[in-house]
Amino acid sequence: MAMPEIRNYTLNFGPQHPAAHGVLRLVLEMDGEVIERADPHIGLLHRATEKLAETRTYNQALPYMDRLDYVSMMCNEHAYVMAVEKMLGVSVPVRARYIRVMFDEITRILNHLMWIGAHGLDIGAMTIFLYAFREREDLMDCYEAVSGARLHAAYYRPGGVYRDLPDSMPKYETSKWHNTKDVERLNRNRQGSMLDFIEDFTDRFPTCVDEYETLLTENRIWKQRTVDIGIVTPERALQLGFTGPMIRGSGIAWDLRKKQPYEVYEQLDFDIPVGTNGDTYDRYLVRVEEMRQSNRIIRQCVKWLRENSGPVMLDNHKITPPRRDDVKGDMESLIHHFKLFTEGYCIPEGEVYAAVEHPKGEFGIYMISDGANKPYRLKIRAPGFVHLSALDEMSRGHMLADVVAILGTQDIVFGEVDR
Repeated sequence: MAMPEIRNYTLNFGPQHPAAHGVLRLVLEMDGEVIERADPHIGLLHRATEKLAETRTYNQALPYMDRLDYVSMMCNEHAYVMAVEKMLGVSVPVRARYIRVMFDEITRILNHLMWIGAHGLDIGAMTIFLYAFREREDLMDCYEAVSGARLHAAYYRPGGVYRDLPDSMPKYETSKWHNTKDVERLNRNRQGSMLDFIEDFTDRFPTCVDEYETLLTENRIWKQRTVDIGIVTPERALQLGFTGPMIRGSGIAWDLRKKQPYEVYEQLDFDIPVGTNGDTYDRYLVRVEEMRQSNRIIRQCVKWLRENSGPVMLDNHKITPPRRDDVKGDMESLIHHFKLFTEGYCIPEGEVYAAVEHPKGEFGIYMISDGANKPYRLKIRAPGFVHLSALDEMSRGHMLADVVAILGTQDIVFGEVDR
């Protein structure tokens, strides 16, 4: 009997593959349906952010940060403004710190909702995508209410935040999509201030997370697609430089909010979820629990912000713009405003690294100043880049369909990978 000939195939996965999100090209070496090697080709979305920042003043480079990981906008800004503030040696008002922490956690929930929806869709679970986007809508409205933009907020500024929280939320109006009865229902939780709206969201959200878990956690198809897929041992996760849910899924409780606290995290009460098996299913469980913990943190921030008022921006007009009505009536303020938005400010010579616990891992900004009004060099430490580097190791020996699950569990966004 003649033995069948075994042929190895080289397969292009992406960039147009829907699970490759349009910008990843994977070259897979296959033995039948089993992966022997996975070679990620990156750079298809290259944004040149690091280079562009060298030709912009410190304030002008800030909006580029939103466009890196375009699902976790304010967390990217946070690392950048922290780096600038460290270089300047300035301290931010406490109210601004609480607002930043609250929006970091809103952003974490936004990120994880996008992740659970897309990850489910990639693996074949349609309904979770629709559920997750229902809650995202409320949080995107919070982004829009404070900054005017749903995605690229540019809300954090060196010295604080752009403005204080609004006293009212935007309301729905009757249209051909929403009749009067619909609008009444949609506006029911928008009658008070923004803090009232966020508090109402935190009351409802744990039930929503229960719904996601009902759909997925014990679903046998979901478990067949995720249990024992892409296992990373704790030792290997450390060696590969994993951070965020990727390292916590492998059982290591590393979280910058606890280990290297910044802003007001040391005054807040929350837990760090960790996995035991280091597989795709554990990383799913870790992220789901992170949404619950973020909800806890937001509630504590809302309580504090209700009870304490104060400035949200430094009063140093060499760094922060004067009030608009001052600019209209005071010559000195007008000069400050003009100088700030044309020349910017110079930062003392030196170098700094600032990192935040971004929804995807440790997002860091390494900045070198030569004393000018723009960075001499900016290096972005993107968590996704490190995780994507491990894709080859995580995929070997798995089937072709498992590559999609492993890509999903890494929660890759290419803006930050390609920078």
